[in-house]
Amino acid sequence: MRKTIDLNCDMGESFGAWTMGQDEAILDLVTSANVACGFHAGDPTTMMRTVGCAVAKGVALGAHPSLPDLQGFGRRTMSITSEEARGLILYQVGALEAFARAAEARLRHVKPHGALYNMAAKDKVLAAAIAGAVRDFDSSLILVGLSDSESIQAGQEIGMRCASEVFADRGYEADGSLSPRSEPGAMITDEEFAVSRVLRMVLEGRVESRTGVDVPLQADTVCIHGDQPNALAFARRLRRALEEAGVEVRAL
Repeated sequence: MRKTIDLNCDMGESFGAWTMGQDEAILDLVTSANVACGFHAGDPTTMMRTVGCAVAKGVALGAHPSLPDLQGFGRRTMSITSEEARGLILYQVGALEAFARAAEARLRHVKPHGALYNMAAKDKVLAAAIAGAVRDFDSSLILVGLSDSESIQAGQEIGMRCASEVFADRGYEADGSLSPRSEPGAMITDEEFAVSRVLRMVLEGRVESRTGVDVPLQADTVCIHGDQPNALAFARRLRRALEEAGVEVRAL
């Protein structure tokens, strides 16, 4: 059976007069868009424009909710309760859903951002709160989380559709978690090396950690970070490499 993979990108992260990323061009190459919901980046106009562009290009829409951290771009850890996590998810997913409905489209998935994503990958209680909020908002939504993490397990335990995510440009630790951005090797800038890693994750279900340990994983969707300087060129190169390897690139 032919292998398939979704290519997703975090986008809609501009704010006011400040522009981040090359969203419109990257939307020609990816199959899913994770749209910022205003808590780590984005604003109502940016959300509306990003949704409209994604819909016009036939790209699947997903909400990208975050901790309330505009200054830190949602990458700073915060201590929050399960109730607070539920509120954050419902508020942000609901906001993006409004723009999707106005564009006569619907949301396909939810993928937490930054610190919230990484916290939920290890925190069973937080993961359960996020999964429960997504299910209660719309049980047909796909919950995207780090492969083999508490996020995926929490979603599966309540009967949700889940997609295990791998990262094209991030280093991995021996336990399967993402390397902290403060550590050497956390961000992979060598495009050829990054492409070869993605191909191995998709075709073999394995990735080499920073310490040289082989880590097994499930790859349903690959994340490309749209805020990287070479994001557009890398997305083009990665998609071509996947298709040349016989992998069908399609939305979840």
